[in-house]
Amino acid sequence: MKQSLFPAKVLLFGEYGIIENASGLSIPHNFYQGTLKFHSNLSFNKEFLHSNSQLEKYYKFLLFLEQKKKNLAKIDLKNFYEDIQKGISFHSNIPQGYGIGSSGALVAAVYDKYAKNKLCLKKRNIISLKKIFSQMESFFHGKSSGIDPLICYLNLPLLIRSETDISSIGIPEKNNFQGKGGGAIFLIDSGFPRKTSSMIEFFFVKLKHDSFKTILKEEFMKYNEKCIESFLKGDFKILLKNVKLLSTWVFHHFRPMIPKNFLKIWEEGLFTNLHYLKLCGSGGGGFILGFTPNYEISREKLKQYATEVLFRF
Repeated sequence: MKQSLFPAKVLLFGEYGIIENASGLSIPHNFYQGTLKFHSNLSFNKEFLHSNSQLEKYYKFLLFLEQKKKNLAKIDLKNFYEDIQKGISFHSNIPQGYGIGSSGALVAAVYDKYAKNKLCLKKRNIISLKKIFSQMESFFHGKSSGIDPLICYLNLPLLIRSETDISSIGIPEKNNFQGKGGGAIFLIDSGFPRKTSSMIEFFFVKLKHDSFKTILKEEFMKYNEKCIESFLKGDFKILLKNVKLLSTWVFHHFRPMIPKNFLKIWEEGLFTNLHYLKLCGSGGGGFILGFTPNYEISREKLKQYATEVLFRF
């Protein structure tokens, strides 16, 4: 039987803004993937043992929802529990706490394997799937938009306009601009995972202030929108200008979300125009997104950190 592989995701634009109904653009990242898999010799593999026990905790969470008659996903819990006892686990190379959807891929895999009445992949079902995944992923983060599992499940780029306006979208093909220039959008490994909950808590505290709410809407959301627009048009010169505005805004208003070892690098990029950095998800660690007109120079400058190209232009 063919294994179903579920990719990681990268939120290119929209971190935090999505919470306030701003636009977002998220893409699957197939370099990292996960799948549910049986292992015949669990006792000799700590990772499989840990994953198996996590799945059992997850089963108990879904069982609680079922008992309260709130289980939107209608998961076949009997089958799920039996497979956990037989030694199923989530086999994945998606780093946890890095902002690229490790829990989203797991949720997508559980839904795909155990949902009794899976929704077919039609546009009208996207919002229903998002609600289902929001509930299923809340086990991991306390609160979830459902976007991460949705991306991992559909394996398609999604343009998020609002909570009720989400659609799959075509994006510039990587191959279309390979070799045309030295520019790139890339991931940087900060070197340590982050805690999503503490970053989101910080954001909600700031959101209580009307002055912050105003500049979030008048500045951050405007820059974010222009970034999405220029990226989808393939206008990378304009994209870099808008990413610089976004990066500057984040540096001034979301500083606690930037890993301390990146504050100087972040600021230097803004002054030299060598590259512009932005949060990849909630921030605080994990991956950071980089946008550069010359990837070779940026890679050399950042050589103490692992980098990985998403797009060349």
